Amino acid sequence: MIIPIRCFTCGALIGDKWSEFARKVSKGEDAGRVLDDLGIKRYCCRRMFLSHVELIDKVILYAELGELGEEKI
Repeated sequence: MIIPIRCFTCGALIGDKWSEFARKVSKGEDAGRVLDDLGIKRYCCRRMFLSHVELIDKVILYAELGELGEEKI
């Protein structure tokens, strides 16, 4: 859903780096190099970025459909 504020394993702050990571990767930069540039060295923290799936956009669609259905009742 939304990137966690802290790494689940070591507790390092990672949430503040997500927007820059996502922006650079969407432009086509290598994810590993972006993580190196951001100073994310631990493999547990790198895992948090590389395995994260942004689902919030898909969940919002279902919420909007639910609101439309309630108006018809």
